Amino acid sequence: MESKAVQSNSRFDVVKWLVVFLLIAVGVVGNQYFSAESLLYRVLALVGLAIVAVFVALQTARGRRFATLLKEARVEIRKVVWPTRPELVQTTVIVVVFVLVVSLLLWGMDSIISLLVAGFIG
Repeated sequence: MESKAVQSNSRFDVVKWLVVFLLIAVGVVGNQYFSAESLLYRVLALVGLAIVAVFVALQTARGRRFATLLKEARVEIRKVVWPTRPELVQTTVIVVVFVLVVSLLLWGMDSIISLLVAGFIG
């Protein structure tokens, strides 16, 4: 029983995805066809088509899973302890100093190697 429900749901999902791709194609072709029209009108039409396409995509099983993923990611982001400004500045300074030291060391080693190679070549 359950496999039939999943199968019919996936058939409707295919139709919904076709509608999404059709909306995107209409937006692309319409934007090209109405290229002489005002940019504002074309952008408003594209935003409207995008909203409808996203709405239709979110009605599919994959779209619902994606929306759930976004909600869970938002919850996890709220759990993150973000650094304070002094911690951020201190870490940035450490990284910049380390990059400068390593770049000077590499420049020095490159200079020594190039002098040795120039001495051997003549």
